[in-house]
Amino acid sequence: MLNPEQEKYFDYTSVKLTDTEYDAYKDLVYDVAGISLKEKKKPLLTGRLSKRLRHHKIQNYTDYLKLVKNDSHELQMMIDLVSTNETSFFREEKHFHFLEDYVKNLDPRRGPFRIWSAACSSGMEAYTTAMVMAESGVKFPWEIFGTDISTRILEKAQKALYPLDAANRIPQNYLKKYCMKGVRDMSGYMLMDKKLRSSATFRYMNLNDQAWPDVGLFDVIFLRNVMIYFDKPTKQRLIGNIVSRLKSDGYLFVGHSENLLGIPTTLKSVQPSIYRKI
Repeated sequence: MLNPEQEKYFDYTSVKLTDTEYDAYKDLVYDVAGISLKEKKKPLLTGRLSKRLRHHKIQNYTDYLKLVKNDSHELQMMIDLVSTNETSFFREEKHFHFLEDYVKNLDPRRGPFRIWSAACSSGMEAYTTAMVMAESGVKFPWEIFGTDISTRILEKAQKALYPLDAANRIPQNYLKKYCMKGVRDMSGYMLMDKKLRSSATFRYMNLNDQAWPDVGLFDVIFLRNVMIYFDKPTKQRLIGNIVSRLKSDGYLFVGHSENLLGIPTTLKSVQPSIYRKI
């Protein structure tokens, strides 16, 4: 470990991540999160983890790997940094048009309608869904359940506070009705409507875990832009678990660049990236 004087001049961004070290990190990330890191992700991993080397005053990635393997908090921190949390409101909006048309034709006397945002990131997908459900005018109760592997990003979802520049895809009527523009210290931000916030709950969940917690059954599950990070065996296990949490005749939405080709399942394709459980 460096002494305080040496630490002042040490450039952590210059620490090299060897191929052997990178392979060890890839194995760990795969085992923990099911994410398959490609060779081109090496610079990204180096850039993000150099901050943790600086924080702990560690001079090489081998020593940091030892720390991660023996410290569950630091392991979670590493997974948070490795996870990609790209999201936006009304991303792949055709899914939300489909959802709105679907719920409007359901029996108004039915029980609670449950929607799972299975990799919710900062919550924009969950709150988009909540806006669509609120605007649909359905009379039955509904709820949104969001999960993610990143505890850091889940905190943002729970706060429901977003920069105004994230609102560019939100229709104006939704924006006026469901998004409160901040003033003074909150200038430049917007807060989701209280009713929407009360309809959404968020919790940590690792979709790669062998045993999942009891989250109940859902009418709709969003699993979008998740499988692109997994290899085929991981995808097969994941889809099997997802289907077991989907009600009969329920719908699964995946990303527009994803499909279930080659994965045995009881799901039927009804539109590109939309599947129904039969």
